[in-house]
Amino acid sequence: MSNHLSRRDFMSSALSSAAAIALSGCAGAIRQNAADSSGGKSNIVLMFMDNVGYGDLGCYGNRAVKTPRIDRLAAEGVRCTDFYIASPSCMPSRGAMLTGRHGIRNGLNEQLWKIDEHEQIALPHSEKILPRYLASAGYVSGCFGKWNLGFARGSRPTDRGFDEYFGNISGNCDYYTYIYNGRNDLYHGTEPAKAEGYSTYVFADAACEFIRRNKDKPFFCYVPFNAAHYPNPKNKPAGTPCLWQAPDEAFARYSYSPKTLDERERYRAVLTAMDDGIGRILDKLDQLKLTKNTIVILLSDNGAFIIPARGMECASNYPLRAGGTTLWEGGIRVPCIVRWPGRIKPGTVCREPLVSMDFVPMALCAAGLDLPTDRALDGKDPTDALAGQAASPHKYLYWSWGSNSAAIRMGRYKLLREKQSTNQDWQLFDLESDIGETANLRAAKPELTEHLKAEYERWEKEATSGK
Repeated sequence: MSNHLSRRDFMSSALSSAAAIALSGCAGAIRQNAADSSGGKSNIVLMFMDNVGYGDLGCYGNRAVKTPRIDRLAAEGVRCTDFYIASPSCMPSRGAMLTGRHGIRNGLNEQLWKIDEHEQIALPHSEKILPRYLASAGYVSGCFGKWNLGFARGSRPTDRGFDEYFGNISGNCDYYTYIYNGRNDLYHGTEPAKAEGYSTYVFADAACEFIRRNKDKPFFCYVPFNAAHYPNPKNKPAGTPCLWQAPDEAFARYSYSPKTLDERERYRAVLTAMDDGIGRILDKLDQLKLTKNTIVILLSDNGAFIIPARGMECASNYPLRAGGTTLWEGGIRVPCIVRWPGRIKPGTVCREPLVSMDFVPMALCAAGLDLPTDRALDGKDPTDALAGQAASPHKYLYWSWGSNSAAIRMGRYKLLREKQSTNQDWQLFDLESDIGETANLRAAKPELTEHLKAEYERWEKEATSGK
């Protein structure tokens, strides 16, 4: 059996003909749909997968992996085919999603891997993130998992609006020992912590306990898993093999030996264990009868890293080109599922271009809050588009990465300047007919190329000089 959907299958679920002109404010029907029958505000559970590719999940066409809980979530909500992350790397991706602002606007558009986390400010302290907004509507907020936004004083989760934090502060600690670069990376609040068990389950269980304790008040539960980040030899004791880590029961689901050295088998077990962790959180919502009044969002922080000879070529961004840290589709188009009972019809597919920064205005509108007036948001409320009632609120989507990479999408077309490409100049692609970005249409469509180039340059100038 094939591991993936055919290219024809993906083409049939590709892009709608054109994105709508950008809208402002909240989608029209949100406020009257944000509460349950008792008048309570909607809870929000936002789960962030780490480095999971577009072709890594069962509901996105992978026939070899076992992700039944994620697949069921997609059947209960909307699966997005054209959903983007704001940055192709972990740290700026998280900053953009939580602020609703692009990295070149919020001041964090790079991976600060050379600076120790305890000294990182990362996201400037002038930036306001989602839990701080939601607090004004009476929400309690908790973060459980990978922070990766700096841990200097003022930058820690509980400094930035989260009432509770338990997780790893860096990027890719060991799944069992919580070691990162030779030190303990696990913290509770602002203090070092210890835990027994597999990190995916530990973080999921902490999220479940937070939900249980706060079931009678509106809550925002942010669960940034460290799975399925690739293993790093710097986080292993001397003599320990650098392998994808998963509990024995995840290997057993495939009849694999936990001692297998096949990287693809080990990676599938990591994905299945993450699926189980996600299932624990969904089950807790069911047990507490909170499902009908909880918005659940699941997405990846960037595309899978496709780097041969480092155990990273086993993930999949199929049928997209390239992967993490690039602005090719494989680096920025990610799986995303949203379940909102009573607002989003189950088992639907959204083919409108949307971006992770949209979740800040969506959450604010769902909480009955006005959008900020003291700063510009790049995100726009996507709820009507997710519900199949409107086109994308974005006429254009923009990306800026590194010293030379840039991209802009308008409807079916994407203009890209990628430093890792053989052609350093702009390239134009029709994503509807060429999702794999193989045919450069720049010469065939010079006017469109110049229009998109000028629009990107206008946006870049505005974003770098505005508030």
